[in-house]
Amino acid sequence: MRDTKESRLLLVLLIAIAFALITVDIRGGRNSPVDGARQAAAAAFGPIENGMSTAVDPVGNAVSAVRDSGDRHDRLAVMEKENAALKAKLGSDDRTRSRLSQLDKMLKVAGQGQYAIKGAQVIAIGAAQGFSWTITIDAGANDGIRRDMTVLNGDGLVGRVTTVGPDTATVLLANDPDFTVGTRMEGNDELGFASGQGDRPLRVELLNGKAEVKKGDRLITFGSQADKPFVPGVPVGVVSRVDPSGGGLTRTLYVTPYVGFSKLDIVGVVVAGPKKDPRDEVLPAKPKPVPTPTVTVTVTPSADGSAPDDTDTDGQQQ
Repeated sequence: MRDTKESRLLLVLLIAIAFALITVDIRGGRNSPVDGARQAAAAAFGPIENGMSTAVDPVGNAVSAVRDSGDRHDRLAVMEKENAALKAKLGSDDRTRSRLSQLDKMLKVAGQGQYAIKGAQVIAIGAAQGFSWTITIDAGANDGIRRDMTVLNGDGLVGRVTTVGPDTATVLLANDPDFTVGTRMEGNDELGFASGQGDRPLRVELLNGKAEVKKGDRLITFGSQADKPFVPGVPVGVVSRVDPSGGGLTRTLYVTPYVGFSKLDIVGVVVAGPKKDPRDEVLPAKPKPVPTPTVTVTVTPSADGSAPDDTDTDGQQQ
């Protein structure tokens, strides 16, 4: 519409009529003369309004949902954080209990063998200079650790110290192919040398080729001069296989070590050996044999005092 004198006059007239109708409607109350017109307008434009509302509501709902989802996301994030903290605490408690158990076993071994030990934690596996079976511990020269000291845990022989830094040390594990330790067999005192074979059992060469050995026999460290690098009496392992005697000067055994070299955590470095050889005192108690169940059959005599015979219902002997 063009902005002319007539259009301006029409606009003023429409505004005046609108105000007049509003005044009449307010004064009329429920009996307003424009109530019928309002109802007619509602009937005419109601479906359109409803359709518009239907179209617009999802948008409003979506906006509300986004706002609510943001709140829910924040609450979920808080819950997830609290849950993670709880799991971490539980995990930490489990780890603490495991370490306390390991420490308790190690102190028991040290007490039985009368070893003075320095406790340490494994902080790395493997050596930077090669592919040897080694570990790094968080104790070094500042803690009194020296080269060629025996390392053990609550299960038995772990290895020996090879390199020492101010606060850390490298330990060559007993299953390393370059590792050798003198051994003594429980009971008969047969001597030999055990060598590592990686993830396979230790290989032991007994000095006596005619030694009587069987599966299940146990070995401990023989000890070295001045207890370097090995103190005596540390459990080594259990015989798992014996090679047939071929009449040679030595006899070969295969020994399953007590220590699990793939799951080391808490270890002890022997900083002072025992005053006397503990012999077999440090070995764990032997497992008790499981009794073989026996079946006892009790025969009940018949009424005439004779033992019942095995007959079938026809009176024929089975």
